[in-house]
Amino acid sequence: MLRRENLIQATQRLVAAASPNPPGDVSQAADAALALLMEIPDIQLSRHETAPGIVNLVGVIKSGKPGKRLVFNGHLDTYPIGENLGWTVPPLGAVIQEGRIYGRGVSDMKAGIAASITAACVLAEHKHLWCGEISVTLAGDEESMGHLGSRWLLDNVESARGDAMVCGDVGSPSIIRFGEKGLFWIEVSATGKAAHGAHVHKGINAIDRLRAALDAVQRLEDLPVDTPDEIAHAIKLASAVSEAASGAGESHTLQHVTVNIGTISGGVSPNLVPSEAKALGDIRLPVGVSTGLIIDKLNEWLGPMEGITWRVVQRYEPSFTSPDHPIVTLAMNASREVMGVEPVANMRVGASDTRLYRADGIPSVVVGCTPNGMGAADEYVELDELLNVARMHTLIALDFLSDINGAPHA
Repeated sequence: MLRRENLIQATQRLVAAASPNPPGDVSQAADAALALLMEIPDIQLSRHETAPGIVNLVGVIKSGKPGKRLVFNGHLDTYPIGENLGWTVPPLGAVIQEGRIYGRGVSDMKAGIAASITAACVLAEHKHLWCGEISVTLAGDEESMGHLGSRWLLDNVESARGDAMVCGDVGSPSIIRFGEKGLFWIEVSATGKAAHGAHVHKGINAIDRLRAALDAVQRLEDLPVDTPDEIAHAIKLASAVSEAASGAGESHTLQHVTVNIGTISGGVSPNLVPSEAKALGDIRLPVGVSTGLIIDKLNEWLGPMEGITWRVVQRYEPSFTSPDHPIVTLAMNASREVMGVEPVANMRVGASDTRLYRADGIPSVVVGCTPNGMGAADEYVELDELLNVARMHTLIALDFLSDINGAPHA
């Protein structure tokens, strides 16, 4: 049923429409996506510009029969194009070479969007096979945490919500991602007393204070984690397959707090005692550790430190859909049928808009293409894998919406 050339052309049209974030203007990509959605029979479309250049799209396809609503979600914004990174092909050229399609954002996640749109189009042409509704939600803001994208849609557009959601963000068609770690970004500041570098006894070094504070922050990695049994079991079962795709050590990372101090600034000259210093850190939380616990520990450890202040930059909780939920099971079945190998279900290290849907009680999974070169030069996806993801999206939706006795959407 799927049309390979249409799928490839849809991906090329989306890649050719630049949508780097920053600066966050996705209007070209939104126009390209809107044109693709308009090709779907009987689709009801709405466009929502939540800030200049930040455009969100919602398309609804009704079967004409009562039933559930499945959401296909994706984000239109990408990493910066990075023209100076050493691309061997034009970053917006959507060049096809040796069974691959190249371009900025093709894996994260314009190929996934094309797969969802293609699946929606096929299902719209075969309404007799399913019941309920399909909603395609394309967000204009994800790389900046989604406040003006999927979060806005969930709060303001009823048809953006559903009984389950499938996201085509980066992943693997053989690894169904049912959850992801939480995020906790902090800023730690230190003050001291300036002095000449030869007269350290007259000053207080702010960088020394900051170093001590960051050592305390690093202690978060030693926090015990009470991982739910169903998640620990899934991670263990998925380990061999998932780590082959995502790197050795992923299973450990998924079950522990990680701390990455990303930037440090302070001082003006080697021969001066610095009076100010600052650092920004990215802390990721496994299921079993809350942002509230992190706040309590940082208050306990940093609060008594003289000259140290800290603040939360942004945060959200870890989230997961039970690996036994029907949407996960259906995604596993689709992978098994399409890929011809036994799939695994696992948590996800990075963030996606599935966290926003789960926060609203909507079960969600990530089913997307492998992120080759994501954020770097020569980003690409395999054409065969792109086709397989589109097939999987179609099968998941078909199976999820075939149960006319299922509870209808709210």
